[in-house]
Amino acid sequence: MPLTFTAFRDEVKEELFNILDYWIKYSVDNENGGFYGEVNVENVPDPNAPRSVVVTSRILWTFSAAHQLFPNPKYRELAERAFGYLRQHFVDEQYGGVYWSVTGKGAPLETKKQLYGNAFAIYGFSEYYKVSKDPAALKAAQSIFAAMIKHAYDSKQGGYIEAYERDWSNTTEYILSRGDHRKSMNTHLHILEAFANLYTVWKSPESTFHLRHAINMMLLHIIDSQTKRMNLFFNEEWGRLTTTISYGHDIEASWLLLEAAEILGERETIEKCKTVSFGMAVAACDGLAADGALNYEFEPTSGHLNDSKQWWPQAEAMVGLVNAYQISGKVNYLEKAEKVWEWIKKYMIDYKGGEWWPALDANHNVMPGNKISFWKGPYHSSRACMEVWRRLGGVDSLNR
Repeated sequence: MPLTFTAFRDEVKEELFNILDYWIKYSVDNENGGFYGEVNVENVPDPNAPRSVVVTSRILWTFSAAHQLFPNPKYRELAERAFGYLRQHFVDEQYGGVYWSVTGKGAPLETKKQLYGNAFAIYGFSEYYKVSKDPAALKAAQSIFAAMIKHAYDSKQGGYIEAYERDWSNTTEYILSRGDHRKSMNTHLHILEAFANLYTVWKSPESTFHLRHAINMMLLHIIDSQTKRMNLFFNEEWGRLTTTISYGHDIEASWLLLEAAEILGERETIEKCKTVSFGMAVAACDGLAADGALNYEFEPTSGHLNDSKQWWPQAEAMVGLVNAYQISGKVNYLEKAEKVWEWIKKYMIDYKGGEWWPALDANHNVMPGNKISFWKGPYHSSRACMEVWRRLGGVDSLNR
């Protein structure tokens, strides 16, 4: 039986609380500080596992955003913990920017300046500033932004170079890619997200220019104007290097692009992004399986479909489809979003141990992975719950 509009909204709110409770209970490392880099599906932590700037920043964003919607001393406490750990262990005071990873003891491990990781640090610091009004949080975000622009902005070809060595000298090893893959969809998508969030707390000529620039790079180079799908990797001159379709990233970008345009507030850009965003959501629906969940990837040159169901595309699909409903007024997109949620409830949530399984195969079997890992944080699932709740009438805005 289909969900009612309000039941969908209220159910995701309750799941948000469940996710946050899990992280409060299982992620905190009281011996070494910060948060465990790895917790397995039995909720057993590995205190020696490396810790990523991505997940630490996502924890900071998640609990900062949650506290704004649902004030809770525990949420504020975890946000403060993540803020302190990120500043103390990941920020490179000598060269600027943030490290990619640290050891379980908090010592620098992989010190490359990956733009993807620096973007998430900006995203987290900016959100924490909304909660705390701590000038150190805004200063940290501004400092990382300045380092990224100084070293990685490509003023000739546009966009941002993927990664550098610790001292911001050139490298051919980018962690997420290598060689000629000097620019990527994934990094630019999250730069867009970070710059938009920074703009909500710091409107300056520099932040305005680079938010607008990030939007334009998505529209000009990354999103194919014909297929409404994103290209994944590029050389420095924006030559396309792959043909793979990432359904999860396409549906995620469909709403992040419009959100960024709305934050920038320029009417012509907003209207253009509405059209593009809706087209992207329509195209991404090709990746929906018969059971309602979103498949992972498709390679058109070989015809190979990766039909595994990772946790994060399901979360992003809910938001992207609700966004498509809001743009178009077509109820079938809301129904598709509800169907994804029904699938998540039936297969993805671990009701016994908490949190979501990292991935399932096409037959709904749990695939190897961890509840908390170098990549798996609370951000996709909790943000999806917050966004769906907000968009379906919970609140009018998320402090924009």
